[in-house]
Amino acid sequence: MFEHVAIVGATGNVGRIMLELLEQRKFPAKRFKLLSSARNAGKKVRLLGNDYVTEELTKESFKGCDLVIASTPDDVARDFLPYAVEAGCTVIDESGYWRMNPDVALVIPEINPQDALNAKFIIASPNCSTTQMALALKPLHDAAKVKRVFVATYQATSGVGLQGSVELIEGTKAKLAGEDYNYTAFKHPIALNAIPQIGSLKDEGYTSEELKMVYETRKILGDQTIMVCPTCVRIPVTNCHSEVITVETERPVSVEEARELFSKFPGIKVVDDLANSVYPMPLTCDGSDDVFIGRIRKDLSNPNGLTFWCVSDNLRKGAATNAVQIAELLAKHRK
Repeated sequence: MFEHVAIVGATGNVGRIMLELLEQRKFPAKRFKLLSSARNAGKKVRLLGNDYVTEELTKESFKGCDLVIASTPDDVARDFLPYAVEAGCTVIDESGYWRMNPDVALVIPEINPQDALNAKFIIASPNCSTTQMALALKPLHDAAKVKRVFVATYQATSGVGLQGSVELIEGTKAKLAGEDYNYTAFKHPIALNAIPQIGSLKDEGYTSEELKMVYETRKILGDQTIMVCPTCVRIPVTNCHSEVITVETERPVSVEEARELFSKFPGIKVVDDLANSVYPMPLTCDGSDDVFIGRIRKDLSNPNGLTFWCVSDNLRKGAATNAVQIAELLAKHRK
């Protein structure tokens, strides 16, 4: 059990879901401290039978805490989380700032729990689009060694925060009414559109979001030889990211074997009945903590290839749920 747990970013989209999960799962802690920006300080929150008031995050906020779970922008994680480590806290970070630091464990509990248990510094939770893909790849990699991955993502507007979903709804209303709308969360209108850029321009014409899927996947699976070719697209869906994933393995994996591997792996649910139009969709996966896989089929262009469709709630398993699962793992093994 942890004595005193600090939740950083408690009033944000992911932070609010973290609090829900801590409540639902009855996380073993004696007390909590809820931290936010100055703008959101002073809000009252009830958690596990106690009333809390959100406090402004400062460098001194972590004194007396033994666990910190943070969901903040990268610059906040950069500037404040080292003070949590200095204060002796175990730190779980949702931001992208620390993930590729060689001293930081990048963890999905179903895949590499020991990395979290062995961590000496910050424990990072992966990018949302990486998390669902890595979870899907793990059983295939264990059984037949993944060599190459082609992935196209169809990412929800909630991935950029509450404003993204507001702009989808309000922008769509304006579009249908033939009116102009001033977008601030997106470089182009998201209403009735698809934007093939998520993140900033990086090497070789790839974006920052795409390169996260390359480097984070290799780190989580512990294999730097896996080749990943990603394309990330923002679509007009409020929540849940979808991905088309094509995998090349060292040996052929049949559809039947893949379905069995997926079905037996924790955190994955197979929903795959094309004849009856049954497959994962954002509307049906919203609010779930699992990763859903369907449309499993052979790659017609490669005898060692397999293609499937993957959907997951990006605010839950892609963010809040994964962080809470890491905390539960640590609590279970805490002496």
